[in-house]
Amino acid sequence: MSEPSQARALWRLLEPLHAVVYFSPEPLAALDAAGYRGFWMGYFAGRAAPLGAVGADVVHAAFYNFSFERVAKAVPAAWDFAPPEVALRAREHGAVAALRRQLADAADGPAVERAAELASRVAAAVPLAGRVLGAANHALPLPEQPLARLWHAATVLREHRGDGHIAALLAAGIGGRESHVFHAAASGAPRRTYELARGFTDDEWARLTTALRDRGLAGAEGLTPHGVRLKAQIEEQTDRLAAPAYDALTAAERDELVSALRPLTRAVVATGEIPLDSPMGLDLRQALNGQ
Repeated sequence: MSEPSQARALWRLLEPLHAVVYFSPEPLAALDAAGYRGFWMGYFAGRAAPLGAVGADVVHAAFYNFSFERVAKAVPAAWDFAPPEVALRAREHGAVAALRRQLADAADGPAVERAAELASRVAAAVPLAGRVLGAANHALPLPEQPLARLWHAATVLREHRGDGHIAALLAAGIGGRESHVFHAAASGAPRRTYELARGFTDDEWARLTTALRDRGLAGAEGLTPHGVRLKAQIEEQTDRLAAPAYDALTAAERDELVSALRPLTRAVVATGEIPLDSPMGLDLRQALNGQ
């Protein structure tokens, strides 16, 4: 049986491979060429496209931590510029082109081929009940080319894990916008990161900080002991919910997947295209250090 700690280790390796779609020039250019107006319309169109031509209410609920106002500026208007199937092609082609450039000769090498095979088996086995974004991506056709299959598997697994993380946050009583303030207090991540990437105003940040303090979860210098315990419980529950998918592999195969992914992820992170500080909640410095 897969251990939750191994699910976390594999998330750290798979998440950057998926995340090129948000930061690298090739996918951003592909979504722009598809007709979407600006970064955020491309972001919401690309990530929401597996759900179909849904509106702001559905995307806001599924993504959990964006303001409704930001979502509503992008969808459903995005579908007037290009339908979901166009967004799906653009994001995959752009992400794979970015990975091909970043990985250079390794893009067609045995590590990518083996990682794609193993990760695809895990992605095919994810439990789907209650995992809306994970299930929507799982339902998409499996690409034929290994590098594209690897990106697709990384995407299914990160959205599946994200669905579980939202469930853990809900069970802990941490709202979507509040989760950013909670994580910043736990990790020391710069507040400016969230102001830029998630559109926080000073008033909203202050209000949510006060709410965490009123609940005894945060103090002047970060989380209180109660907040630290709750944060740990949320992360542990997220790992437990993600772990069963990896039962599709033997213990030896899980170790092999880690070994195959580690140099690939390090090469992607080393390009510097994914910001070291971002709302993803992932410490990319660990990948650079070979962890």
